[in-house]
Formats: sequence, C-alpha cells, structure tokens
Amino acid sequence: MSALNLDDFAHLIERPDGGARRDAEERRARLALPPGALGRLDELGAWLAAAQQQVPVRPVAQPRVLLFAGDHGVAGLGVSSRLAGGTEDLVRATLDGASATAVLARGAGVQVRVIDMAVDCEADELPGGVTRHRVRRGSGRIDIEDALTAEEAEAAFRAGMAVADEEADAGTDMVVLGDLSVGGTTTASTLIAALCGTDASVVTGRGGAGLDDLAWMRKCAAIRDALRRARPVLGDPLTLLAAVGGADLTAITGFLLQSAVRRTPVILDGVVSAACALVAQRVAFRAPDWWLAGQTSGEPAQAKALDRIALNPLLDHGVTAGEGTGALLALPLVRAAADLAAELPVRD
Repeated sequence: MSALNLDDFAHLIERPDGGARRDAEERRARLALPPGALGRLDELGAWLAAAQQQVPVRPVAQPRVLLFAGDHGVAGLGVSSRLAGGTEDLVRATLDGASATAVLARGAGVQVRVIDMAVDCEADELPGGVTRHRVRRGSGRIDIEDALTAEEAEAAFRAGMAVADEEADAGTDMVVLGDLSVGGTTTASTLIAALCGTDASVVTGRGGAGLDDLAWMRKCAAIRDALRRARPVLGDPLTLLAAVGGADLTAITGFLLQSAVRRTPVILDGVVSAACALVAQRVAFRAPDWWLAGQTSGEPAQAKALDRIALNPLLDHGVTAGEGTGALLALPLVRAAADLAAELPVRD
C-alpha cells in the first residue's frame, strides 16, 4: 500500500468546468423566463452544468444517501441528548425504515447506505445491509485522549476514499451526506473551533433535541479541554482528526476529498459534515467547489464553518434532526434546478 500523502489532493482536485458554467449562463439568458425569475435555481443549474461538464445539464437520476456511523467516547460525559453508545439504535432505525432519514429517502426514491466506522457494539449485532469499514468500537474521549491512533486514522481516511470510489464507479451522480453518531456534534464543534481559532463557548450548541443548561456547560467544558489537545497539531489535518476527530469524521473527510477528485457533487448535512468539509478545505482549497450546504442546522459551529468555506445553505426550515435530513430536504431543490436547466426551451 502506498503512503497516504494528503498534499496530493491539492493537485488532483480540479475546479468544476468554468466553460460549461458560462455556456449554461448564456443558455439561461435565452430562456423565455426573465432573469431572476428562478432565483437560486439558476445558480444551482449553472453549478450542475459545471460539475457535469455538460449543457444542457442531465437530470439528477442516481443520488444516494450516505451515512457514516460511529460512537464517540466524549458522549459519556453527558454532552448529548442521547445515551452514550446509542448509535447502534440509530443505525437499526435507519435500516428498518423507521427514522426520519429513511422516510424522506423512501419518499424521494433514494437508496440509503450506512457505513459502520466505529459503532460501539459487536459487529455481528448490527443488521444486514451495513457497509463494514469499522476501525474500532467507539472513538476515544477527546477531552483526555486521542480519538484514534495514527494507524486507525489512516485506515478510516482510506475507507472514506474507497466509498467515494465505489459510488463514482456505480454511477452515483449526487451524494446526500450525513452521519449517525452520538457525541459527534461535540467532536465536530471542537474541530471547527480549532480551525477557526475561536473559543469553546462560541461553537457550543444545544444539539438537535436541545440540551439543558447543565448539559450545555458539560459540552462546552469538553470542547474547551479538547481544544487544548487540538491546537498543537493544527498543521497536520490527519493528526488533528486522530487527536480530536473520530473514525466517522475522518472517513467523511477522506470521502469528501476523493469525491472531489472523482467529480462527484455532494450535499452536506449538518455540523458534522461541515466540520469535515472545513478540514478537507485545509487539505485542498478547490474541494468546496464540489459541495452544496443543504440546510442550516442551528448549530453555531456549523454556521462558522460554512462561513469560512463560503457555502450558503439552500434551506433554513429549523429542522435539527441531523442524520442527513437537512441534506435530503435540499435534494428536491437541486433536482428541480437540474430539470429546469435541462428541459426549459430557449427562445428562437
């Protein structure tokens, strides 16, 4: 196996096709609808044309929901509304079709793929249908120890790259990206605070279900302690992910970068995918050109990360469920933009 050199991504990732974008904008100017009538859908249509290198664009025909799953040791401090080690239940509900993500995906006719990176249970206790790339049972408690060893971090990163290649080879033309985790927002907020140079209190949110004041203070303290461990390794993204990330976040970062290499567009979900996108941007500055932000989650860390990456969320409906729901809600908007750009006739 060749050594993993993250610097390679900066050379391998190209921007979406600027010529195709200009052609799409010129075609839009010849539509019967006046300029501005479609609002942001015009911008999305031009972005899709650049990503596909094609005008008119193709409809988004083969999207897929990808959920990277893992538990986080920091959840044992009571920083989440869910019980520590509860990711197994989230995986089971999703694959049983009983989660919000599963319902939305079913309605949109989109398949859901769950990748086990660090779920804290015996591997054979998970239901069938899980993609198994587990590097450990649960990631370490980041306030006092590394989330992963260097070897585990590299294995998780490579697993994310492998999933990106599998999806590209299968013809997936849009990825709806999310996570299934307990404690993941604490880990993600730590990464964002470290990379943005902010204090723990600035990025500490109350989670999807809303933490009470005591739980918020515990979460803030955990992020503060983890930041002390993160700051000395800010110059090395993979070491940073090993120190205060986790197997699922490390895999998502590898996935995002390799998807950009393979020219696969991705819709980001909440704070976890935003944190991984911020790390990936540090590796390859052109990578964010291949991503959309689905919806604002209400987490202050997500807002800070997206601002730094210069991504403007497509939706803001107050949905805080996570697990890919925000990105899934944005998918019909992206599909509508593609259909309009592909099918509206131009004036003679």
